[in-house]
Amino acid sequence: MPGRSLLSTTEAQRVDLQVLARSRERGEADRARAVLLTVAGWTRPQITEAFGVREDTVRLWRSGFMKGGVAALKATVAPGPMPVSGLWPGAGEK
Repeated sequence: MPGRSLLSTTEAQRVDLQVLARSRERGEADRARAVLLTVAGWTRPQITEAFGVREDTVRLWRSGFMKGGVAALKATVAPGPMPVSGLWPGAGEK
């Protein structure tokens, strides 16, 4: 059937995915849930509808898991300087 994945997990990976699916970081949790749903037999279109994302996004999540396991689904900090929070002095003044 189109959209079905041959993705599989070990029992240890499944446990790790279930833990990650409860993460406070929504992106991590969504990626883990998408992989768990894939293993449960959901198709890519079903997952995209459930999460409100594009099919390419689900494909990236799945391929990330296949290449790097559960660790690949975890949030990472982008390289470069840390973002500056707040306004610069004088910003927003007229």
